[in-house]
Amino acid sequence: MTEHDLPGLRRRLAEFAAARDWQPYHTPKNLAAALSVEAAELLEIFQWMTPEEAADVMADPERAHRVRDEVADVLAYLLQFCEVLDIDPLTALSAKIDRNERRFPARRRPSGSTEDPDRHSSE
Repeated sequence: MTEHDLPGLRRRLAEFAAARDWQPYHTPKNLAAALSVEAAELLEIFQWMTPEEAADVMADPERAHRVRDEVADVLAYLLQFCEVLDIDPLTALSAKIDRNERRFPARRRPSGSTEDPDRHSSE
């Protein structure tokens, strides 16, 4: 396994926290809060952009760097949260997609229709 696969990244994050004695602070509540803060920091980048500006955000090197950094922060806290609670994030995601496929079966739209009758959150 490489350092770019999921188990390798989880191991690196655990080693990083252990080397700094941060484990006592990595409680589910603290990690969920940190994850929320980092997600808000990602959202902040897009806060006042038009849809067109948001679609082109990666064309600006400075903004692209910020987006990648915030995505990394969100993923790091999510992986640490999963580690603490012994959640396999890929298994959890696969199960969620399965449930959503049953809950929201695909429907064909009438020819020429641009309206999406199934717009919803991924609750």
